[in-house]
Amino acid sequence: MPWVYLLLAAAAFVLALKTNSPAILALSLLAALGLLVAGVMSLLARRLDSTSRDVSVIIDPVELRRLREQAEARKLAAAASQADNAPR
Repeated sequence: MPWVYLLLAAAAFVLALKTNSPAILALSLLAALGLLVAGVMSLLARRLDSTSRDVSVIIDPVELRRLREQAEARKLAAAASQADNAPR
C-alpha cells in the first residue's frame, strides 16, 4: 500500500509539471505532498511494526520476581556446594 501512495504522488507531481492552470498546479502539488507524506509514514509504520516484539512475551513483574528468586536460590546452592567441596 505505501508504494501506491508514492506512485500517486509521482503522478500528481507529473500533472503539476504538465498543467497550465495555476489552480490545478496548486492542487496537484498539495496532493503530491500529502501523498508523499502518507507513503513515507506508511513505510515507516510497516518497518516499525516488523521490528517490534510481540507483547505477549513480555514478562510481568510477578514472573520476573519469581525468576530472580530462583536465580538467587541457585546462586546460594552453588556457593554452598563450593564451600562443602573446598579442601580443608
